[in-house]
Amino acid sequence: MRERGSFGSKIGVVLATAGSAVGLGNVWRFPYTVGENGGAAFILIYIVCILVLGIPGMVSEFIVGRHGQSNAAKSYDVLSEDRPKRGIIIPWKFVGYLGILTSIIILGFYAVVAGWCLEYLCASIVGEINGDAESVKNYFVSFSSDPLKPVLWGAGFILITHFVVIRGVRKGIERASKLLMPILFILLLILVVASCLLPGSIEGVKFLLHPDFSKLSGSVILDALGQAFFSLSLGTACLCTYASYFSKETNLLRSAGQIALVDTLMAILAGLMIFPAAFSVGVNPDSGPSLIFITLPNVFTQAFASMPMVGYVVSIMFYVLLVFAALTSTISMHEIGTAFFTEELSLPRRKSAWVVTIVAGIISVFCALSVGAYTDIQLLGKSLMDFCDGLTANFLLPTGAMLTCLLVGWYVPKQTVFDEFTSEGRLKGSLFDIYLFAVRFVCPICITLIFLHQLGVI
Repeated sequence: MRERGSFGSKIGVVLATAGSAVGLGNVWRFPYTVGENGGAAFILIYIVCILVLGIPGMVSEFIVGRHGQSNAAKSYDVLSEDRPKRGIIIPWKFVGYLGILTSIIILGFYAVVAGWCLEYLCASIVGEINGDAESVKNYFVSFSSDPLKPVLWGAGFILITHFVVIRGVRKGIERASKLLMPILFILLLILVVASCLLPGSIEGVKFLLHPDFSKLSGSVILDALGQAFFSLSLGTACLCTYASYFSKETNLLRSAGQIALVDTLMAILAGLMIFPAAFSVGVNPDSGPSLIFITLPNVFTQAFASMPMVGYVVSIMFYVLLVFAALTSTISMHEIGTAFFTEELSLPRRKSAWVVTIVAGIISVFCALSVGAYTDIQLLGKSLMDFCDGLTANFLLPTGAMLTCLLVGWYVPKQTVFDEFTSEGRLKGSLFDIYLFAVRFVCPICITLIFLHQLGVI
């Protein structure tokens, strides 16, 4: 039997798994959502959502992965086998299959946006996107509608991810995470300081962090729930796969808390980078791709107009940050499928990685073309890119997370879950009953609300 990889240190566990959560969404969705929904008031609600949904959900996927010590499909199967064979036998391995499918689809369309970041990084270095708002917008439209450039950049990003993953867990994933995550944090801090030193930047800080409880509503709470769910990569099988490389000494609850803390801190810092600079030049930033590819390049140009060299450096650092944030996420998405093909089909790791790279690359090509040169590439009236995004966010991710809660909370014997929660008796497990209650009742209710909110039902 092929020897499995494992993380070599506690810091490697936290940085690698946090890297899977920290991504482009921290930069283009979280800050805007916070600003528009009560500032610090939303952050408080978000932290509560992390505690009641995010951390219990993470621990549940950790339990599946570490208990199974295998790829996602096998891990779900192994954990479910701990229940005595009576009554209806449920093929829980299909939850793992669902996660693997989801991760490859996400890798495909996520690489398109990551490829845009690479293009903008290169354009920033050669000074192609310094200009007024209209020229920046025209640059994005021209680039994204090109039939070749977005395809090549997206494929290139998947290949970069590929060459990290083929090196294995310790030499590839863990080593890359130990390098990328600290650099990501340092870049964020530098950009936050530069942004907050701009004239009038204090208004942006107030906009982000001033608690406005009058804006809190049911919809805001649902947005916070959704942000907590998607930001921590619940339902992708990523956490399950990474947990299969955890040692039995790893404290699952503590690790989940540390990862959630890192992810939240990165998101708040992203807001402190964006809003002070935007307010200093009188721009109210929007959300989504237009924020980082149209609005912010113009913001940096205006904000540092009197110091063009500083603006030039800040622009480069910003897109380096985006590339690194995207890479930590794509590495985790790639590893899910690579681990599966390696262990289930007994393929060498390199060949397994190529399978994922090729499949995700094909998805990436068609997604890039569907929002650019060939907008008639559609499914159910949506561009392929939007269709893949909607399919994963609205259906596959909530389904995977819900089934995980049902498996861990209700199907598997309580003692098995307790043994994993306490690292086989190494920990006291004083919070186990609270955790189990959350997984059995709170998490399923929250996931159902997210599902209905994503569909526009509530």
